[in-house]
Amino acid sequence: MNRSRLLRLARSLPFLLALLLAPAPAAGHALNSALLSLTEVEGHDGRFLVRWQASSSALQAELATPAVFPPACKVEGAYLDCGHAGLVGTIELPWLEGTETNVMVVVEWRNGSRLVRVLTGNDPSLVVYGIPASAGLGALRPIMVDYTWLGVEHILTGFDHLLFVIALTLLVRDGRKLLGAVTAFTVAHSLTLACAVFGWLTLPAPPVEAAIALSIVLICGECIRPTDSLTRRAPWAVTFAFGLLHGLGFASSLLDIGLPERHVPIALLFFNVGVEMGQLGVIALVVALRLLAARVPTQPETVRRGVVYAMGAMAGYWSIERVVAMLTDASM
Repeated sequence: MNRSRLLRLARSLPFLLALLLAPAPAAGHALNSALLSLTEVEGHDGRFLVRWQASSSALQAELATPAVFPPACKVEGAYLDCGHAGLVGTIELPWLEGTETNVMVVVEWRNGSRLVRVLTGNDPSLVVYGIPASAGLGALRPIMVDYTWLGVEHILTGFDHLLFVIALTLLVRDGRKLLGAVTAFTVAHSLTLACAVFGWLTLPAPPVEAAIALSIVLICGECIRPTDSLTRRAPWAVTFAFGLLHGLGFASSLLDIGLPERHVPIALLFFNVGVEMGQLGVIALVVALRLLAARVPTQPETVRRGVVYAMGAMAGYWSIERVVAMLTDASM
């Protein structure tokens, strides 16, 4: 491949990246979604109202009892009675295995706690934790593993947080400065994540999401800025400030997922561990690609600028979309 073809490929990267990051249209499928809702009834310990809704009328009628509940729980008409021990154990959907259907399971307790999971053909069960508050670390292993993977999944599928980390890695070339910037980002988002989860800090989600998108635009702008700036001299200060915003975004997702009532701190800690594992993996990959690009007989700076422009354009679109949504939201 000659030099001119490589340069044309580099210039096309923004368009290609935008296509990859654009939301794909959902493929139609007759049995593609369903909802299983379990709501604890007032005045009855361990008794839940069961609601089952499916996008297919055939599936709705065929599965009068869509799940296999823990042995201590018994289905009585529209209710699930688990006794004073409560809903504890594994909820399984054997029929789901190998299908393309997604089932959202929502468990809501009287005290306001909730647990939300999306089950698929590859993962047709979930665990409802009933571990005593005094249990040792060995007994807490399911929560540790579950919330660590949720943290990894969140950073890898949350494109706004992912783009921020990639842009930061492209901006900061010095290894020591990059380590300081990532550490500051981690400390900051851990602080606001904890404050939001424990109810000490509450902000409306739309302004937070808009500010997160704008933070990506700013970092991308700094990547292509030819002159010196505070972001280049002290990236840790900027990433700490933006980390406070991103922590609130993490909190919104984590609260939607739900936390085990008796083990909020341990779940929060390991969700954070998972987020950091995901971040470090992305940073290592970007650094490796950057070193590899330096060995290719082309202009790595051209490729880098193309990627930065693509990310900045996507973040700019998100910013406009989120600001418009915020301004037109009557509840704000």
